[in-house]
Amino acid sequence: MPVSLLRPALAVLLLACLAACAGGEGRDAGKPVLAADAALPVSVPRGTKLIIGDPPTKVALELSGEIDTFSFDIEWANISGGPLTTEAFRADALDVGAVADIPPLHATWTGLPVKIVAARFRKDPLDHPTYELGIAPGVTVRTLADLRGKRIAYSPGQAQGALVLRVLTRAGLTKDDVTLVELPSTGDVYPNALASKQVDVAPIGGVNIKRYVSKFGRDGATTLRHGLRDDPAHLYVRTVTLQDPAKAAAIREFVAAWARASAWVYEHPEEWIEGYYVKDQGLSAEDGRYLVDLAGEPDIPADWSQVIARHQETIDILARETGNEAVKAVDLYDLRYRTVGADAIKEGTS
Repeated sequence: MPVSLLRPALAVLLLACLAACAGGEGRDAGKPVLAADAALPVSVPRGTKLIIGDPPTKVALELSGEIDTFSFDIEWANISGGPLTTEAFRADALDVGAVADIPPLHATWTGLPVKIVAARFRKDPLDHPTYELGIAPGVTVRTLADLRGKRIAYSPGQAQGALVLRVLTRAGLTKDDVTLVELPSTGDVYPNALASKQVDVAPIGGVNIKRYVSKFGRDGATTLRHGLRDDPAHLYVRTVTLQDPAKAAAIREFVAAWARASAWVYEHPEEWIEGYYVKDQGLSAEDGRYLVDLAGEPDIPADWSQVIARHQETIDILARETGNEAVKAVDLYDLRYRTVGADAIKEGTS
């Protein structure tokens, strides 16, 4: 949930705790500055620490046995999603965040310079969508054209919000042809909004797809696949963090481990189901198996040219629909990291 939607006292307490955890580890004025076009340092100096908000990767590294092999200290923050990650960045309480493709863009639009340092996708993305369009009971939507005139759940600054705008474009519609209802896309907010007929359509993901139809299908609830790629998964950091040579090197090491963890999850589905979905997330083994099948096989490319081109298409759509500047997608990426993940997987299987 975005911090702005938490009760004020809780939000202040959260960010205060995050800042305290950070220990003032932003770039110090007296430290050397790594130029944006300088080669990435490989050696991580002793005493380096990263604060990382990527809970699933933490569990994957624990299960694979790699969690204790880093040459630097890691403090794991229980933070996920663009809004909380951005707030933590602004509080100087986080070094690395794990998100889709929209939070880095939204951060840039709100004056927070960031860079993407890792990119992961799904092989056969149309057969393994991250989201499907949930349709409220009693509402008829059989094709994307049927979205005209509907109330659609919308979360600006997040992947689900961007997907809604991309879907409308695919259908030949604009946001003026529908009613966008701003709601946070956290937990079961969207399924409940659909079931209560607060909205007619909402992008729902993960186990919510299965549970929504199982729980409300008897009332007429359905889902519709949108037919678009919606699989970007990124690691991103503040630009100022990459100016610290020690942290830039540590981030390089973490990106490699993140890629290996992604491969490990795919290659060890039963251990992942039991260790993450059941023990960590409290889901049933059946739900865990559904999510593993839904995710499919990860794809971590060494060439980011198509990645950036697809991101540019999304940026152009969002800029047109929101009135923001159509920034250059390539400027959101630190290309020095583009082969790190793919190389780590290749070395691990050689």
